Amino acid sequence: MATTAEPPKTAKRDALRALESPAREFWASTKAFEVNAPTVQEHASASDLHTAYPKFMACMAYPYMNGRLHLGHAFTFSKVEFAVGYQRMKGKRALLPQGFHCTGMPIKACADKLAVEMTKFGKYFEKYDEAALAEELNEKAQVNKNVKSKVSAKTGNVTYQFQIMEQLGIQKEEIHKFADPYYWTKYFPPVTKNDLSAFGAKVDWRRSFITTDANPYYDSFVAWQMRKLKTLNKVKFGKRYTIYSIKDQQPCMDHDRQSGEALGPQEYTGLKMTVVEWSDKAKDALAKVDALKGMKVHLVAATLRPETMYGQTNCFVGTDINYGIFKVNNNEAFVCTERAARNMAYQQIFAEEGKVIKLADIKGDLIVGTKIHAPLSTYEYVYVLPMDNVLPTKGTGVVTSVPSDSPDDYATFQDLKKKPEYYKIKAEWVDKFEVVPVIETPTYGNLTAPTLCKLKKINSQKDRVQLAEAKELAYKEGFYQGVMCIGKCKGMKVQEAKPLIKNELVESGDGFVYNEPEGLVMSRSGDECIVALMDQWYLDYGEEQWKAVTEKCLEQMNTYTNETRHQFQKTLDWLNQWACARSFGLGTKLPWDTQFLVESLSDSTIYMAYYTIAHLLHEGSFDGSTRGRANVNPEQMTDAVWDYVFGLGPLPKDTDIPKATLDMMNREFEYFYPLDVRVSGKDLIPNHLTFFLYNHTAIFPERNWPQAVRSNGHLMLDSKKMSKSTGNFMTMSDAVAKYGADATRFALADAGDTGEDANFEDATANAAILRLYTLLEWCEEQVAKLGNLRTGEHNFYDKVFENEINKLITQADNAYEATYYRDALKYGVFELQAARDAYQQACLETGMHKDVLLRYIQVQTLCLAPICPHWSEHVWKNILKKDGSVTNQPFPKADQPVDETILAAAEYIRHTVKSVRDAEIGLQKKKKKGKNVETDYNPNAAKSLKVYVASKFPEWQEDVLAIAKANYDAATGKFDDVKIRQELGAKGMLKNKKVMPFFQAQKRQIENEGPSAFNRQLKFDEVKTLNIAIKEMQRALGFNAITILKADECKEEEDVKASEIAVPGVPSFSFKNE
Repeated sequence: MATTAEPPKTAKRDALRALESPAREFWASTKAFEVNAPTVQEHASASDLHTAYPKFMACMAYPYMNGRLHLGHAFTFSKVEFAVGYQRMKGKRALLPQGFHCTGMPIKACADKLAVEMTKFGKYFEKYDEAALAEELNEKAQVNKNVKSKVSAKTGNVTYQFQIMEQLGIQKEEIHKFADPYYWTKYFPPVTKNDLSAFGAKVDWRRSFITTDANPYYDSFVAWQMRKLKTLNKVKFGKRYTIYSIKDQQPCMDHDRQSGEALGPQEYTGLKMTVVEWSDKAKDALAKVDALKGMKVHLVAATLRPETMYGQTNCFVGTDINYGIFKVNNNEAFVCTERAARNMAYQQIFAEEGKVIKLADIKGDLIVGTKIHAPLSTYEYVYVLPMDNVLPTKGTGVVTSVPSDSPDDYATFQDLKKKPEYYKIKAEWVDKFEVVPVIETPTYGNLTAPTLCKLKKINSQKDRVQLAEAKELAYKEGFYQGVMCIGKCKGMKVQEAKPLIKNELVESGDGFVYNEPEGLVMSRSGDECIVALMDQWYLDYGEEQWKAVTEKCLEQMNTYTNETRHQFQKTLDWLNQWACARSFGLGTKLPWDTQFLVESLSDSTIYMAYYTIAHLLHEGSFDGSTRGRANVNPEQMTDAVWDYVFGLGPLPKDTDIPKATLDMMNREFEYFYPLDVRVSGKDLIPNHLTFFLYNHTAIFPERNWPQAVRSNGHLMLDSKKMSKSTGNFMTMSDAVAKYGADATRFALADAGDTGEDANFEDATANAAILRLYTLLEWCEEQVAKLGNLRTGEHNFYDKVFENEINKLITQADNAYEATYYRDALKYGVFELQAARDAYQQACLETGMHKDVLLRYIQVQTLCLAPICPHWSEHVWKNILKKDGSVTNQPFPKADQPVDETILAAAEYIRHTVKSVRDAEIGLQKKKKKGKNVETDYNPNAAKSLKVYVASKFPEWQEDVLAIAKANYDAATGKFDDVKIRQELGAKGMLKNKKVMPFFQAQKRQIENEGPSAFNRQLKFDEVKTLNIAIKEMQRALGFNAITILKADECKEEEDVKASEIAVPGVPSFSFKNE
C-alpha cells in the first residue's frame, strides 16, 4: 500500500527562512548598511550639512560579552533597529553601530571559577562525578536557597561554571580556553555579530569594537575621557562609603553583582548602649571569657532616627539570634551580629582595619534582662527585652526602643507589660518605665505611636500589616511636621534637629556613623558584600552645578514616556559620588593611578562618540588589530588629537597625523553627533543611562547632548518571566531558528511599546509565520495574473480602497515616528490587509483593478520593510521586480488627500450589510428558541430586501441637540450636564426613554471630535451610495432583489411602518421570501 509523506509542519517557516540568506547576501554585497558622513567634496559647508543631508544615529546599550544574546536583548535591540530601518526610508543617513562590552568583573569572575574547577576536575573536567558531589550540591542549595540572583535565573539549576558554558553550546573540550578572561573577548563578540546578522540587523559592522585594553584604540579613548573629566574637576579622590567585596578586595559596582543592582550604602547612627550589669544568664555564659575582663561592652543599635533617642525605655534583641561580642579596641567591645561587625571592620570603627575579632558568642535570649545605659534617654538605665520581629539581616540585630514614636516599639512594649511571665521577663524591667514624649505633631500630638496604635486598632506586635502602615505614617508626620519637645533642640523642627542631635552623639563618643548595604548584594564571585569606608577615585555625580546642567539636558530630551522622564528625575535627585576605579577585572588602567582600572559603568558613557570614527581607526576589527582608512596607530591618538576630532580643541601642533585625516574624523563626528536616540531597558536608568547624560553634559557642548532616550520594560515569554531555572527561556538565535527572523521580529514588534513589561507570545510568532507566508503566496498569485486584471477608470470600490490605503499609510507613518511598533503593525499590516480583503470581496464580479492592486502590494511591502526586511526585500526584488534594496526606498506617502466622504460611504455600506445580516441571524435565533415571530421567513430561500432611507432626523433629537448646544462651552469642550437635564425635564422630554441614551452618545462624539460634530449632516448621498452598492449587497447577503426607498415617499402601509425607525445614516429595512 502506497503511503504519502506528510509535509513537514515547518514548511511555511522554512519557506520564509529561505528568503533570509539571499537578502542578507545582497545587503552585504552592496554594503547596504555602511553609512558615511558626506565628504567635504560632496558638501563643503558645515552650517547646513544636516539640512542638505539629514541623518539619524541610534544605538542600544552595548551588551556584555559573557554569553549569547537572549530574547530580552532582541526586544530592546528591535526598538532601535526598527527605528533605523524606518528613518532610512524617510531619506536620512541612518546609522546603527554596535559595540561589545567586556569591562569589569563578570568575565574575570567566570574565568577564575573555571580555573578553580579545572584544578578540581581536570582540564577537560573528566574527574567530575555528579553522584559523588550530590551531597555537596545539596548543602550549597540549602545555603543559597534564599539568595535570589540574576545569575541563577540566567543559568538554571546548574552549579559549576563549566556546566554553564555547556549550556551556552560550547563543547567541553573547548571550555578550558575560557579560563583566560581575554578569550571571552575573542569568542563571544563574533558569535553575537552572527546572531544579530541572522536577525536581520542593519548594523554598520565597520564601527564595532570591544572595550578594555584588548582594543588599544578604545583604551586610548577611555583614558582620554577620564583625563578630561579629571581636568574638569569631575573626578575626585577621598574617603567615601561604597559597596565592597571582601573576597574580591575591591568595590563591587552594579555590573559586578549577581544580585542587588542599584542598591547603595544606607547610613545609620550607631548607638553605643553600655552594659551596666549583665543578666544572670549572660554572666554565667561569659564568666570564663577572660578577654572581656576590664572591657567596656556596648550593645550597638543602628538607628535612622537619632532625634528620638530621648524617648528610649529599653532596647530589644531577637531571642533566637546568635550575637557576637567583637573587639573594637583594647578597651571596648560591641555586641551585634557578625554581619554588622564585618561592615564595621571596614569603616574605621574597629582599631584594626579589616579584622573581625570575636571575643565571645552569645545568644539573644541570654542577653535579655541586661541593664544598660542608653545615651540621651531620660532614664538612668534601661533593660534589654525580647522582640519577635528583630531581623539579623538588617542593622546590627540590636534595636533601641522608643515607644513614643515607633509603633512597633510601642506594641511590643505593651505586650511585655501585659504578659511578662509569657515572655519570660521580670515585670520590674518594664513596669517602672513610661512612654516619654519626644516630638509634637499636628495630627497625633506628642505621643504619635500610641495614638496611631489606637487609631489602627493595633493590639499586639503580631499585627504586622497595621504596624507597617502606622510606621510609615509616624515617620512622615514626625519628620516633616514634627517639632522637638525635649532636649537641647526643644522647639526646633525635626528636620533641623536631626543632624544636630546625630552630631552630638558622634562628638560625645556615644554614637558613630555606620553604613551597610540597603539590601542583600552578592558579588559575581559569590561574596555577600559590605560597605567600606575607603580612599577612592570617584565621579562627583550630584554636585550642584553638574546636576543642574544635566537636569537641563533631561528637560530638553525626548523620553517618549512620562515614566522614563520621572525615573530619570528620581535618579538625579538621589545619585551622588560614584566610584570610578577598581583593582581587579578587565578594563582600561586609570591613567594617573595605574594600580586601578576604570570600572565598567564609567568606561561606557560616551562611547557613542567613538562609534562615529571607529571605522576610520580599525575598520572591521573588534580589537583594533587592523588599521582603518585613517591609517593611524593608537599611540598617535593623543589627548590633543581626541579633542580636535570631537570639536573640543584646536588643531594639535605635536601630531604627525595629516590635517586631512583629522578633518575626515572630525567630519564623521560632527555629522553623526548628537546621538538621536539611545534605547535600553528601564533598569539601566538608575545608573548607566543617567551616567550617560552626566558625562555628555560634562565633556560636550550643548549642541552635542543626547536628543532622546527610549526605555522599555523587561520581556516576558508567554506571560511568564524568562528564566533558565524554570525552562522558560529563549536566546535570540533560538527564536530565529524556531520562527525565522521576520516572524520573530514581527512578534517582538507586537510584544509592547510602553515602559511596562512586554510579552513575546509563541502564538503570535506562529501566527506571523502563517500571515507572512499567506501574504507572500497571495502576492505571487496576483502578480502572476496581472494581465487578466481590470484596467481603465476606477470604480467606487477602487476609490474606497485607494483612500483606505492613503489613510492607513499616514497612520502607520505616525506610529513608526513615535516608535509605537504595535500600532505600526495595526495600521500598516492588520487594518491594511483587512481593507484589501474587503476590496477583494467587493470586486469578486468585476475583478480588482491592476493599478490599485500593484499600489497595495507596493505599499504593503514598504510598510512591512522596517519590521520584516527579508520578506520585503524578496517581494520588492523578485515579485515586484523593482531595482535597489527595499531598505533604501522612501516610506510610502498618500498619493492624494484622503477623501473622508467616500470612506464614510464605504463604512455606511459595511454597517448596513452587517445590520441586515444581524437581523436575519436574530430572527432565526428567536425561532430556534421557540419564540413567537410574525413571519415564517426562511433566509435560505429566494428572498428580497427593502432599504428605507430617511431625509431628516426626528424632531425630538433636534430638540435635544439644540439644548445641548446651548449649554456647551466651546473653550473647554465640556457640557453643563445639570442645566441640560433641567431643561429637558422642564420640556417633559425625559419621559422619552430614548432621550438620555441619545444625548450621552452624542455627547461622547462631540467631546471626541469637537463642536463640528453638532452638524450631523451626512457627507455622502445615502440613496446614491446604496444604489452603487446594490450588487455587492446582493452578493454579500444573498438577496435576489434589493429596493431602495425614501422614507418620506413611502405609500404602502407596511413600508410606512418599516421606515419609521430610519434616521439619516442608519436606514431601516424589511426582508421577505419571494
